[in-house]
Amino acid sequence: MLHFGTQCVDGRGHLTIGECDTVELARRFGTPLYVLDEALIRDNCRRYLRAFHRRFPDVEVAYSGKALLTKAICKIVESEGLALDVCSLGELQTALAVDFPVGRINMHGNYKLDEEIDLAVSSGVGRIIADCLPELERISDSAARHGTTARVMIRVRPGIKAHTHEYIQTGHEDNKFGLGLPDGEALSGAQRAMELPHLELVGVHCHVGSQIFALECFERAAEVMLGFMAEVREATGLELAELNLGGGLGIQYTHEDTPPSLDHLAEVICGAVATGAEKHGLPVPRLMLEPGRSIVGEAGTTLYRVGVVKHIPGIRTYVAVDGGLSDNPRPALYQAEYEAVVANKAHLGPLQRVRVSGRHCETDTLIESIALQPVEPGDILAVFSTGAYNYSMASNYNRFPRPAVVLVQDGEADIIVERETAADLLRFDRVPARLEAAREAAS
Repeated sequence: MLHFGTQCVDGRGHLTIGECDTVELARRFGTPLYVLDEALIRDNCRRYLRAFHRRFPDVEVAYSGKALLTKAICKIVESEGLALDVCSLGELQTALAVDFPVGRINMHGNYKLDEEIDLAVSSGVGRIIADCLPELERISDSAARHGTTARVMIRVRPGIKAHTHEYIQTGHEDNKFGLGLPDGEALSGAQRAMELPHLELVGVHCHVGSQIFALECFERAAEVMLGFMAEVREATGLELAELNLGGGLGIQYTHEDTPPSLDHLAEVICGAVATGAEKHGLPVPRLMLEPGRSIVGEAGTTLYRVGVVKHIPGIRTYVAVDGGLSDNPRPALYQAEYEAVVANKAHLGPLQRVRVSGRHCETDTLIESIALQPVEPGDILAVFSTGAYNYSMASNYNRFPRPAVVLVQDGEADIIVERETAADLLRFDRVPARLEAAREAAS
């Protein structure tokens, strides 16, 4: 069993998180249920700040909202002193709804709608990260309409292929994000940003991928980006003040995963930035980071109720739970692996190897193969490390309502996202009058 944050096994053999019995949480709030360990989220925020602030003069850590964003999550990261990275109208509106300090919000997106740009500009977000040349014009036009100047960064493709799943590599040349270096597009972007009257170019941004363990790619990204900053200075005379190296640090999903420590990450990145600045004769820039998964991933656990245990002689045992693809698409998308425990039998050792399946009309395999305690219908299965890209990627496939999200700490459990109902699923459906008329005519 993996151990994260405040997870324990109580005297009854039940898994507890934040001093809350997960079996009781499942009974009280229903299943599937996302459970978030508030203490661990806060601790991860603080460890990021400590690791980097002790090694670098000026650092901004911005939580990457795409991993998991709700109003409550916004309040937590704000109170811990982090900035916020958003990449859609909905994420920005979520932050604004709880009065997150707008100067600490950074707006991303490879294709920003006009209404997203307008809201980012009119609300005064700290920075808009421009992803292409035409977008610079659109941001400047919006700023002109609102009588302001927008602070922008240029997103660059650093040409680095991270060692992670191909779907979450974002720094190599053949991907949709940012402006290229070899063809001079990134430099053209910097020059155009300086020319436009309602833009202030403050820095450059890159992101090499997600769920990364090999830190060499961060080191290489820092080298490439500082070289580009020197190129900008040579071409324009402007010394850019900020360097954003994105996020991407991996977490532990299984016992085989060995992610680097935050101190190791900070040593590599801070050392590379300081060395690169000295090499190119640049002032040490303000360093910006965008962790998401490594803040909330291990703090999340999903609870399911076992419904069916099916033994196929000579082949395998299937354990079917009451969720699956709609609340966790990652196994289908990335062949993601997870570990789990029978929450009401957590004190027992694993005895049987099974496949954990969801109940959607697909293969819908949550865990390909895992050794679990003896499993029976009615048991509660706790799947670990589901805090990132589970709720945020959940869907209504097969017309499943999305689960509730509960925040736990010190024996208290609070709903931060209500469970969807059948009424929620139906509320936007409309039946055209001609279809109703056709039925009446047929009868």
